[in-house]
Amino acid sequence: MRHFFILEFQPVRRLSARIPILILSLILLAACASPSPAADTPSPGESTPHASRWTPSPGQSWQIQFSGDLDTSLNVDIFFLDLFDTPESVIADLHSRGINVVCYFSAGTYEDWRPDVDQFPEAILGNGLPDWPGERWLDIRDLQTLGPIMLGRIRLAVQKGCDGVDPDNVDGYVNETGFPLTSNDQLAYNIFLANTAHQNGLSIGLKNDLEQAEQLLAFFDWALNESCFSFDECHRLMPFIRANKPVFVIEYVNPDAFCPKARELGFDALLKNLALDVFRISCE
Repeated sequence: MRHFFILEFQPVRRLSARIPILILSLILLAACASPSPAADTPSPGESTPHASRWTPSPGQSWQIQFSGDLDTSLNVDIFFLDLFDTPESVIADLHSRGINVVCYFSAGTYEDWRPDVDQFPEAILGNGLPDWPGERWLDIRDLQTLGPIMLGRIRLAVQKGCDGVDPDNVDGYVNETGFPLTSNDQLAYNIFLANTAHQNGLSIGLKNDLEQAEQLLAFFDWALNESCFSFDECHRLMPFIRANKPVFVIEYVNPDAFCPKARELGFDALLKNLALDVFRISCE
């Protein structure tokens, strides 16, 4: 997902030491996981002590906002907000109103305006993203380096009170990253992210990466997609629907072109502006 992170907080765009034992164990778990989870693969809720963690349900109302002056007055069930730009006080206020919060961060790219940029060595920084200055793909194969960084971001989400996380850019293997990433590299990394979120008591969604949706179904609690109706690829998200896991869809075209089909498929879809500002039309 590409967008501007402005809100009212800051005018910015949009998104070899030994590692700790926790990270090492998570890496081994990801490495040992089958790229295509078998029928007896435990669901995330069964493989973590945080079985009571919050997870969204199909049909819940939601808003996503990453730019403009943040407006939390909307009476919805879930807000999707930026991890770094959103103060804890905003999340606490939403919780006081019975609203859950999912926090966004980019897991597959480096963004040179984030507060933890000094943790990213040049060796893991790949090609820049066209039209997005300051953003570069990451070498997701290097979990020794990336693991602690992403764990830090997930722990920040816990500290701020987020109920779930929305890691973006988890489909580098189908992009020109500058690294020879394979589908198995991506599966291992995405499973690592899911396991890490669950170990820290957070819900996690699969962002885009439609080619691997069925393989990653057992590890993710929900899916968030941009423009699957516009690109005629929503069928790849149906495994989540069949598993009674919600599918949140963002489209940027006339809602008459996708809302009827979204309702038929059981998707929770919104019309949004490309900037992901406060504007919202729901397909409810």
